Amino acid sequence: MNARQRMMSAYTLKPVDHPPHFEHMFELEKEAFGLEFPDRRLWETVGAEERKRMVSRCMEVYAKIIEVFRWDALPVFWPWSSEDGVTAARKQFGDRVLVGTLVGGSLWCIDTIKDWEQFALDLYENPKQLHEEAERKCRGGLAVIDKLVDAGAEFISLVHDVASNMGPFCSKPHFDEFVTPYLARLVDRVKSRGAYCTVHSDGMLMPIWDSLMSTKPHMIHSLDPMAGMDIVEVRRITRGKLALMGNVRCDALQTGPVEMLEESTRYCLNACGREPGYVFSSSNTIFPGMPLENYKRMLEMYWTFCDELKKERA
Repeated sequence: MNARQRMMSAYTLKPVDHPPHFEHMFELEKEAFGLEFPDRRLWETVGAEERKRMVSRCMEVYAKIIEVFRWDALPVFWPWSSEDGVTAARKQFGDRVLVGTLVGGSLWCIDTIKDWEQFALDLYENPKQLHEEAERKCRGGLAVIDKLVDAGAEFISLVHDVASNMGPFCSKPHFDEFVTPYLARLVDRVKSRGAYCTVHSDGMLMPIWDSLMSTKPHMIHSLDPMAGMDIVEVRRITRGKLALMGNVRCDALQTGPVEMLEESTRYCLNACGREPGYVFSSSNTIFPGMPLENYKRMLEMYWTFCDELKKERA
């Protein structure tokens, strides 16, 4: 089973030889390879030729990530939601790994609310206005999805933080009115275009878990353990219904101690690593400031688990 087959099987809850692995972002490229992604602030300011060179530089970094960390999928995160980036990645890596990208800003969520006091008032006093803005955001997301799938994206991760460690950013009735139907349209568009769909959010999602499941994505990420998301319980209620990704503690990856990181890694793999429908990853991304050695330790344990699983099944 190769990486592409492994990922497609994970998305569709089919048996795999071992759980696949990738991260939604990896931003320790300088520490790992002595390379750097182009400055993200420059993407919209450069001409076509310079942008082409910048995309090529991104592919150089992605090649190292796939080779060294043995990713089974590549989400093109720089340039963000980019047709150019997806097309280049499919051309260079499409026979090796599943290639996709990320789409955000298409829903009411923590990331898109600028004035929380006004938003709270509008929930009760101006719901029509909130729906109009939700429609605008959603239509924009649908258009982006179409362009990215046309460019070759095989999966789309819809990245919208709808919860903090304390719980969802609004009540469940409000969530089901102002978020769920629009998220369902985004998920349906990804799937109707023949791509796999992941829904991402940090935070405590259990109060709205049934709402997220009702939109019928293939997979949900990040299963945030710092917010109290227990992957054993989540797997119990989702087994056979959708795939899961994540749950290795980002706080342990960032600050340790290594014993906490090892415990979290072991817990995830033992909970889900022997079943279909799980992608091993952190509960967020591999972000700047995280010690590279911690990510490497997480992967050492993962690769050991995969070797042991192979022996178990021999």
